[in-house]
Amino acid sequence: MHRVISPIPALDRRTLLRTAFAGAASGVLATGAAGCQPSQQGTSPQGTTGKRVLLAFFSRAGENYYYGDRINLDVGNTEVLAGMIRSRISCDVYRIEATDPYPFDYGETVARNSQEQDSDARPAIANALPSIDQYDTVLLASGIWGSRAPMIMATFTEGLDFTGKTVHPMVTYAVSGLGSTERDYAESCRGATVGQGLAVRGEEVNQGGAAVESWLRDNQLPAT
Repeated sequence: MHRVISPIPALDRRTLLRTAFAGAASGVLATGAAGCQPSQQGTSPQGTTGKRVLLAFFSRAGENYYYGDRINLDVGNTEVLAGMIRSRISCDVYRIEATDPYPFDYGETVARNSQEQDSDARPAIANALPSIDQYDTVLLASGIWGSRAPMIMATFTEGLDFTGKTVHPMVTYAVSGLGSTERDYAESCRGATVGQGLAVRGEEVNQGGAAVESWLRDNQLPAT
């Protein structure tokens, strides 16, 4: 079975989700058009300026779970969700990528994830983001693997200073909803306030627009 899901809207994956993130160490993130620097301000739905939002996401394409079966995804479910967010709010986007990419095969990825969880591993991140000092709100998006976010999300959160920031977990899942993300991020995002999370079933992510928009309104995130 094979399903093609459209990549992040309004973003060119080659120039932004790969090349631009390679420049993250110098502060260059994807912000709408290739080569753009992060904007200086965001605007909230109420018109209040100053809220800066970072969307940091980890997504895996390849063979995935699909209603008890398997399906090959050209674009991972969380990347689709990230695209919905990116097209609806003012934010900078950072793609978390493993130095050692996860396998295409679903079973092999499950086995690797189980090993990483059992050993409390911290998988290395390629082109790691050096700082989030300029942001007020951080959206942390990933799948749920074995009832929690992949261990690479702990690598990301533990490597940064979240003091004074608001963190919102965002996940795509099969059976576990938000899993343990709220508790885990409360522990690993030092100094942050963990806000309301968003969970979208992976098999139904393409139909998640209404839920995404409702969640964005409820959390007063800045519109484009």
